[in-house]
Amino acid sequence: MNGSARARFWVYLVLAGFGFVTAMVFNGLAVMTGADYGTALTASPANWVFTFDLGTVAVAAAIFIIVEGRRIGMRRAWLLVPLSGVTAIAFVFPLFLALRERHLSGLSEVPKTPA
Repeated sequence: MNGSARARFWVYLVLAGFGFVTAMVFNGLAVMTGADYGTALTASPANWVFTFDLGTVAVAAAIFIIVEGRRIGMRRAWLLVPLSGVTAIAFVFPLFLALRERHLSGLSEVPKTPA
């Protein structure tokens, strides 16, 4: 893995860690306080903006994970999509980008054999 690929890998991994920690902390707080996600997501027009904005990004990220994973030959990348429902897309998408970076670097380091 070259220097810029390594840097991207670590940036994505740090973002994934941040996404995981914040999702777990705030979801934990929401559960402990008995928050109603349905009401919170639709309480005002501003909430609807965030709900549809994040929902659109999540759907696009899920499609990208599946399509890009298949395109570059990452096995089982699709497992990240259901994982996002248990954790958060803020964790899963940067994790996919880190794994993708590592996968692409591994492909570029494979020596070519003469035909």
